Amino acid sequence: MNTPARNHIGLSMFTIILLALLGVPRVIAHDLQWVDPHGFINRLLVFIPPIIWILYVLGKRHSVKHPFVPLMVIGAVYGLLLGITHQLLWNMAFETPPALGDNLADLPAAANSFLTRAFAFISSMVTGTVVGIVSGMVATVLHPLVKGRSRR
Repeated sequence: MNTPARNHIGLSMFTIILLALLGVPRVIAHDLQWVDPHGFINRLLVFIPPIIWILYVLGKRHSVKHPFVPLMVIGAVYGLLLGITHQLLWNMAFETPPALGDNLADLPAAANSFLTRAFAFISSMVTGTVVGIVSGMVATVLHPLVKGRSRR
């Protein structure tokens, strides 16, 4: 019997990465301005991946006992992919690179670039993790309902 290795959260790392990758099309579409940021398609690209994450984790109720941590981890991996994708598309996303202002306006270009990219990456990691945390909270509320239905 050859089954993928599972960690203590009930999902394989491969599954976690695949689920996190569902969010990457929105990042690409946003950075390349392929969709209106306030439009319907963008909203679908924003909300469908976390909904799929929640449904998948709740569907794995026999191997995932507590959905919060797996969803937070999926969100953190999504944040990592978000940060990497933003960095790769940086020059295409901006006509002119973002610049620091006020007291930091006189920094050398290399320092400016490093700081803006570093903070963008950190922001992406935080954003992804927060999406995972919110998804985990939703799944934690729904988990007893789904678990209860399977006993009937």
